[in-house]
Amino acid sequence: MTDHDDDYRRALDCAQDLLGQPLELPLGPGEPAVGADFRRLATVHTFGDSWPRGGLDQRSRALVSVAIAAALGTHEPLRGQLRIALHAGVTREEIVELFIHLEAYAGAARAFDSYQVALAVFAERAARPEAGG
Repeated sequence: MTDHDDDYRRALDCAQDLLGQPLELPLGPGEPAVGADFRRLATVHTFGDSWPRGGLDQRSRALVSVAIAAALGTHEPLRGQLRIALHAGVTREEIVELFIHLEAYAGAARAFDSYQVALAVFAERAARPEAGG
């Protein structure tokens, strides 16, 4: 096993701890094999380098990550960040407060659009009895 393999395994373990389930990044239909390299590099950078750092607790880092993804309007990353935040103990009410604040600084259209993603994640979690929050 190479250092790159170890780094990737540690990043996947961190992602699983944050999400409460394994991170699954299969290649999509028509995606070239090199797409796996992109997924590995992004996973190692995000979950191997950034998330494990000190300086911010996971709950704070999760709130910051939700705010960034929502402000950028990146819906798929926002879904993942919302799942991480909820798993880290951030409440739905705190997430709604985040969107209220986001509206003031990123604009109503961006906040409302991203808030729809939050509502979908809330519904997804409500449908899973073990998920709670």
